[in-house]
Amino acid sequence: MLSVQGVHKSFGSIRAVRGVSFEVRPGQVVGLLGPNGAGKTTTIRMITGFLPPDDGRVMIGELDVSRDSGEARARIGYLPESAPHYPEMKVREFIAHRAALFGVERRERKKAVEAAMDRCQVGTVASRRVGVLSKGFKQRVGLAAAIVHGPSVLVLDEPTNGLDPTQVREARSLIRDLAKDRTLLFSSHVLSEVERVCDRVVMIAGGEMRADGTPSELVERTSLTPLHVVECARSPDPMPILRKVDGVSEARLEPVSDEGWVRVRITPRAGQRDLRESISVAARGAGLAVRELTIERPSLERLFAELIERPGTLGGGA
Repeated sequence: MLSVQGVHKSFGSIRAVRGVSFEVRPGQVVGLLGPNGAGKTTTIRMITGFLPPDDGRVMIGELDVSRDSGEARARIGYLPESAPHYPEMKVREFIAHRAALFGVERRERKKAVEAAMDRCQVGTVASRRVGVLSKGFKQRVGLAAAIVHGPSVLVLDEPTNGLDPTQVREARSLIRDLAKDRTLLFSSHVLSEVERVCDRVVMIAGGEMRADGTPSELVERTSLTPLHVVECARSPDPMPILRKVDGVSEARLEPVSDEGWVRVRITPRAGQRDLRESISVAARGAGLAVRELTIERPSLERLFAELIERPGTLGGGA
């Protein structure tokens, strides 16, 4: 199990990470989600032993990553955002080299290399040089190198960054498979990736924890009001009509591809849940054509945006 306990890290006057705490259990995929500059990579570097925390600690099972560095790091597989490769090495040779660095015994090395290549589906390129591989295959080779020593914890930093849509789908499937027999932490700033791959989400911004829970739990705990989405004619001007509707707090105009039509997102006032009837009556009275009127329930994407801008969105539940 991975346990991050109140870690802090500063670089001069910049407080990059401030009191981040969470745990990841075996067989669980936890997504560390945050915008660029949120403190994700710094947190990961403390977890993997590349940076010591200024305060707090990271535990791999019973081992303190700072105090028991060598033994703890031997239990971690790490794929950084820019996966390190030796482009002139052949795939099998590179993974064997990493196995040796991790201390895999010589008599076990060939078996470990073949198992890692098979798990990450890179056997078909085993004799090719790493430098000539596609981005997707390089990521797979990086994953094979990260698991060749049989780590109990696997840490992936932006593993789908730069991949095309097909490669992203393949990477998602591989990540889920790799989590079956180990603890897996997966960082990203792309919410859709975290939603599709992870069992639990840890949101951080400005170096601080903002939320921790399953995607459905976080959305259920939110205090966000459902938005109303109105697709209507451009003429007459819909904004003054819709802003006058009783219970409307805010109305935001968005263009649509169809000429002559616009989309308006309406935020109800606190305590107002369903304004559809009032909106319909106001539009009909003003001669405004409406072709779609729906309620948009709170989503993880909207919650994430709100948490970054307004940290109290989950109230005391985070």
